[in-house]
Amino acid sequence: MKIALIYGVISSIFFAFTFVLNSSMNISGGHWAWSASLRYIFMLPLLYIIILKQNSLHKILSSIKNNMSSWILWSTVGFGLFYAPLTFASSYGQSWLVAGCWQITIVAGILLTPLFKQKIPLKSLLMSFIILIGVFLIQYEQASEVNFSQVLLSIIPILIAAFSYPLGNRKMMEVCGDSLTTTERVFGMTLCSMPFWIIVASFGYIKTGMPSSSQIIQSFVVAIFSGIIATILFFKATDLVKNNTSQLAIIEATQSGEVVFTILGEIFILGGNIPTTTGSIGLLLIIVGMILNSLTTSGPNKTENLEIS
Repeated sequence: MKIALIYGVISSIFFAFTFVLNSSMNISGGHWAWSASLRYIFMLPLLYIIILKQNSLHKILSSIKNNMSSWILWSTVGFGLFYAPLTFASSYGQSWLVAGCWQITIVAGILLTPLFKQKIPLKSLLMSFIILIGVFLIQYEQASEVNFSQVLLSIIPILIAAFSYPLGNRKMMEVCGDSLTTTERVFGMTLCSMPFWIIVASFGYIKTGMPSSSQIIQSFVVAIFSGIIATILFFKATDLVKNNTSQLAIIEATQSGEVVFTILGEIFILGGNIPTTTGSIGLLLIIVGMILNSLTTSGPNKTENLEIS
């Protein structure tokens, strides 16, 4: 559990680059469709090199061939319907605000548990509502500065992304079982989500033409830091605790660390404004919720859960 927790926290540091660099690309005029699709387009050859060195390409392709419909569906959900809406939302709020609202995924992951015929960890769910209060407060701050339609354009895509990410990840863990390593699964999901990303990239080209050199470079950095390093670390962490719903919820809760690192990036890299009092309270509640979530577990066999059918 400790190793999984460390992996989760470290991954949140690298995930923070997603929010900061997406905000930077939006500021410089880059279209969200290119920011989203380029990350995975760059990830594919980078992961391919790793897979070739591990000599496991045939094993991955065989797994995909044996269950192609599930691979394409859940890879598109877990990567496509996660990252495209999240990148779209970054056009309507500062990076720390999007990162904060993204923590809804912690609650989403818990609520999805019955779909996998497992018990909902009640204490983790209760602690996660503290995170939701924090999200409400930072959205309230945004609502006081922009119109309601802009708030919806931010929060609705984030809600879609928040449920898609844990759903796609858990479904693919179910499909793969123990037959593939984390890196192999990430490569397979990236490959199977390519049709979706080609459509998104085509949309970006129709809207703005080819991306700028600055957007290409920043997307490449996101691909390495967030797409490969953070994703592999996080998926590895969830793999280690996938048979314990309480610990799985806690590992997913470590992603609240993104909020802290994103604020620091917003301030020191982009020269952004420090959140106001209301926003700061909201962010503090998100972090407190993450810590309390972690404290709800006392061991690998903890079973204080609530069955919801």
